[in-house]
Order: sequence, then C-alpha cells, then structure tokens
Amino acid sequence: MGAGLMSSWATVAYALYLLYAVLRVLRRPVTGAVDYLVAGRRLTLPAFVATLVSTFYGGILGVGEYTWRHGISNWLVFGVPYYIFAAIFAFLLAARARRTRMLSIPDLFEKRYGRAPALIGAGTLFVMTAPAAYVLMLGVLLQLATGWPLWVTVTLGTVLSVAFVFRGGLKAVVETECVQFVLMFLGFLVMVPACFLKFGGWHWLSAHVPPSHLVWDGGLGWQAVFVWYFIAMSTLVEPAFFQRCYAARDEKVARNGILISIGFWILFDFLTTTSGLYARALLPDLADPVQAFPALSARVLPGFLQGVFTVGMLATIMSTVDSYAFIAAVTLGRDIVGRWRGHTEDQARWAVQWSLAVTAAVTIVMALVAGSVITLWKVLGSAGTPVLLLPLALAHTRWRVGGRRVAVAMAAAGLVSAGWLALGHGGPWLGIEAIFPGLLVSVLVLAPAWLPGGEACLMAEPDWSER
Repeated sequence: MGAGLMSSWATVAYALYLLYAVLRVLRRPVTGAVDYLVAGRRLTLPAFVATLVSTFYGGILGVGEYTWRHGISNWLVFGVPYYIFAAIFAFLLAARARRTRMLSIPDLFEKRYGRAPALIGAGTLFVMTAPAAYVLMLGVLLQLATGWPLWVTVTLGTVLSVAFVFRGGLKAVVETECVQFVLMFLGFLVMVPACFLKFGGWHWLSAHVPPSHLVWDGGLGWQAVFVWYFIAMSTLVEPAFFQRCYAARDEKVARNGILISIGFWILFDFLTTTSGLYARALLPDLADPVQAFPALSARVLPGFLQGVFTVGMLATIMSTVDSYAFIAAVTLGRDIVGRWRGHTEDQARWAVQWSLAVTAAVTIVMALVAGSVITLWKVLGSAGTPVLLLPLALAHTRWRVGGRRVAVAMAAAGLVSAGWLALGHGGPWLGIEAIFPGLLVSVLVLAPAWLPGGEACLMAEPDWSER
C-alpha cells in the first residue's frame, strides 16, 4: 500500500475520531455557564497540562518553515522567551487568576475598571484569538494529505475542529485535547529517531546544513531575535492561560500545571527544531519551506509511520484551532454582545454558541486570504500586547486606577501600535518595532495616576467573589 494512501487512511481515521467526539458531546451536553465556559472549574493537573501544552503549540508548519530558513534560532525565538514569560505567569499570575473566580479576562476588567475597558479588552482579544493562521495551516496540511482544493480543506478542518465545542464548551475541548496531546508527541517521536537512525546525529547535521543554521541568531542579527522577547510578553495576557487557570481545580493546579507544561514545550521544541534541521539538510532546494515537515515525512518515513506523523501534525494544529475558536466565540458572544446588551449568563451562553458559528465563518474567509503565519503572530502580538499588558497586570494588584484613564491608555496604545505597523507595512518603522511605542504610550497615560494629585490609591484586598 502506497505512502500517500496510508497517510490518507490515517487522516480519515482521525476525522472519524473527531466525529465520534461530536456525537459524544451531543449525547452529553453540558449545563450551566460555569460548566460550558470553564469546565466546572474541575480541571485536574494532567488534564490542565494536556490542554495547555496542545493549545499553545499550534503553529507547527510555521515552526518548520522558520527552522528550515534559520536553524536553531527557532528555539531562541519561539521557545526560550515563551518559557520565561510562562514561568513568570505561573509564579505571579496563575494563583491570582484562579482566586478571582472569573469566567474571562473582560470580566476582570469590568470588575476593576468598568464597562469601557472591558469592551476594549474584549475587542482586542477577539482579534488576537481568531485562529485564521492556524486554520490556513490546517487547510494546507489536509490538502497535502487528500489533494482536495484548499477552500474545501480549510472549511472541513474548521468544521471538524469546532463542531463538538458548540454544545460541549471547554469540557469538550479538554477531552479532545488530551488525545491530541498524545498524538502530537507521537508524531515527532516517530520522526526524530527515524532520521537519526537513517542518516546520523549532530555530526551529520552540522555537515549538511548551512553554517548560519547553527548560529544562535540564524544570521538575522541580534535585534531580529531580541524583539521576540518583548512580543513574548503577550504570554502574560494570553487568554488560553487565563481560561485554563479559571478552570483549574485549585490554585496549585494552575501554578504547577504551567510549570510542568514548560517542560513539555522544551521537549517538543527539541523535537520540532531537530526535525526542521533534518528537513533543511535533506531538502535544501525545497520550493515552499512551509511544507518542510510534510516533505520531510514523505522523504523519510514509510507509509504507516508517515500517516502517524501526518495525524500528529493535524492534532497539533486542530488542538489550537478549537481552543482559540472557542475563546474568540466567548469573547464575541458573551464579552462583547452579551456585555453590550446586558445578557444573563443563560442568554450569553446562547450567544456564545452562535458566535462560534460566526467565528468559524469569519476565520475561514480570513484564512483563505491570509499571509505568512509568522507575520500574523508578530503583527497581532505587537498590536495587542500593549493594549492589555499593563491594565491586566494592575488588575491583579491592590492599586486602584480610574477606569477612564485605563480606557484611554488601552485605546491609545492600540491605535499607536496599529498605526506604527501600518507605517512600517507590517514591519518596524524607523527601525523600531511597533510593540515599543505602544507600550510607551500605555506607560505615559497610566503613570500620571501615581503623581501628586493623581487618582491611584491602595485599596483593600480585592473582593473576587464570583459574578
């Protein structure tokens, strides 16, 4: 049986599993907003780790592209800075987030600052979490496996990723991602040993990749690497982290779950970076580096294992699509429409379900016209992080700052960052990345609150009783 046929059968088997997940949820729909939005706040440590690890690593084709182009700097760009800020989140924010007993970040903003900052934050989060880049990767991967047109595979991949979330909410996401967590590691635990046994280890790689691929900056210069250590601050406002912390069984699960997840990300980054180096060594003339991992699979693995690897990549991407589509739907349906119209929690849940369908449709359209995945990560992180970072950090302290000032800081930071990106055509303008002027504006607007006569004051420990 040919490799392509075996890969297709593996893809079909995975699709049947997802169909089973949909039918299972239809038989056991969740009840109540807390169950639907934060899985009843009962996530155990293993479930917390599995869902967070798989959710936060969806850009697998982008990682393959970057490693093929720039080598080990992939680890210093998309690995180390995110480990650092994930650890900061674990020690400084995880327990605090769980203690708040909120259902979403805009809930926290409204309780601390009022309606306007909550709506600005919700709008920013919706833009940041709509999973267009991941849906595009999913469509490309399914197209390679099936040969179907891209619009068909993008639509099919999106529907399979989010259908079971419609009625099952976060509980359905977590159940599915526990399986996807296993599959994503299984795929690359097949690939790396196969390459090692067939071609050799580090000495073989160092002799077959360009010297720049083994240099820490990949030949790009220190600034191109350093800027990601600021973009990675988006981890501190990452809605998937907050959602999982809100859903954790207790504060200890929230903190330790993130720390354990970092270990799994380190392992997975080792596997993906190593695979990317093998792809560069074996396929130096690859026309489209986005296909580095699928092309490597076709070059190295026999039929059955090629199917396992393909399913591993599908699971890696789909685990991110379903999580972020759900977060985007919660943001649109509950935190924007529901907050604007004053919905009850039951009405808000209905709005979230229909917003999931709207989010899926918008995401499909965006994916079909999307550009580089890496560019999307950089642009959205640069524009969204300055809006949310300082207000969200202050919301977890005892400092009280006026809601009007916070709203102005958020709006001004977003406008400056977006304008800077526009002037730089998506890149740095005047040699400065957009995240820096955005953060500076946020500081300049918020800092006067602590000057003599300013409104900033210490208050008692916040009342985090549930809404």
